[in-house]
Amino acid sequence: MAEHSENPVESVKEKISEELHGHDSSSSSSSDSDSDTKKTDSPSSVKAKIFRLFGRDRPVHHVLGGGKPADVFLWRNKKVSAGVLGGATAIWVLFELIEYHLLTLVCHISILALAVLFLWSNAHTFINKKPPHIPKVHLPEEPFLQIVSALTIEINRGLVVLRSIASGRDLKKFLIVIAGLWVLSIVGSWCNFLTLFYIVFVLLHTVPVIYDKYEDKIDPIAEKATIEFKKQYAVFDAKVLSKIPKGPLKAKKV
Repeated sequence: MAEHSENPVESVKEKISEELHGHDSSSSSSSDSDSDTKKTDSPSSVKAKIFRLFGRDRPVHHVLGGGKPADVFLWRNKKVSAGVLGGATAIWVLFELIEYHLLTLVCHISILALAVLFLWSNAHTFINKKPPHIPKVHLPEEPFLQIVSALTIEINRGLVVLRSIASGRDLKKFLIVIAGLWVLSIVGSWCNFLTLFYIVFVLLHTVPVIYDKYEDKIDPIAEKATIEFKKQYAVFDAKVLSKIPKGPLKAKKV
């Protein structure tokens, strides 16, 4: 009888202890889940607050198009990148500093190649009693067609952009393009096309790789510059652009 009387008390104690343990485990699991959600939310919120230059959300390698050209610009293969930059430097020195002309260079290379082949052919025929085998040179059409088609697409895209700007729909874009062309005309008066092309080529081989290495330091500076530019543009818009009379089409739209 004593044993039967003690069993209900023990069972009540066991139930109370189980409920306490269950409550602790649920509270701990809820706190763990809350901490997990905070951990998962905090990186995303931090990533959302990070400013990237030009509003990009992809790595620099993907922005440059990916593939071998991006590898060359970012110096993933240092030998290839150094060779390309060295070749461009040699061409610039040859035509700009030494003042060699393209037609003269092509003629001199052709004369040298034909003279070497002519002498080698006669010497080979004299020694071996048979003419040498000179391989045929044939250029495939597909790479040239692909280059022409890509250039055509880009030119048509540029013409569409120029048409949309000239239509007067976006005054901000119009002013940016005018300012860019004006700066480009000033730079063009300082140097010729070959030097300008070489400067752009060198910048493509230096600026992306520097930005890829130090983007965490460059992006905050670019963010401050962008905010300051927006402030100055807002002042210019309020003082100048807003006072320009609008045409009849814009008045009707408004």
